[in-house]
Amino acid sequence: MNPSVRIDKWLWAARFFKTRSLATDAVDSGKVRLNGERIKPARNIKVDDVLQIDNGATEWEVAVKDLSDKRGPASVAQTLYAETEESMAKRQQQAEQRRYFREPSATIKGRPTKRDRRLIDRSGS
Repeated sequence: MNPSVRIDKWLWAARFFKTRSLATDAVDSGKVRLNGERIKPARNIKVDDVLQIDNGATEWEVAVKDLSDKRGPASVAQTLYAETEESMAKRQQQAEQRRYFREPSATIKGRPTKRDRRLIDRSGS
């Protein structure tokens, strides 16, 4: 493994983002923080760094355990990081909330139809 890896490559290799360009855009827009600070995509990371990652659907706080710039199987990608206890508890709580209080527009794909719009308006009132 390499002694230093760019953060956008590592995020892609650890399978937090589907493509490297999505990882780069997330880092640029501030959705990925290294030890609580905004960074640039070319920043190198090292073992034991703490990352806060928001990919839109889920938020993680992970500690870097290993470095890789190659995307491999998911089983290998999971060995690159360890999620913190607080992060796991927060994700569990958010999953429970989504289970009991569904967002009305979550089931609609794309632009809502006239019928979908009426259902959304009816559930909001």
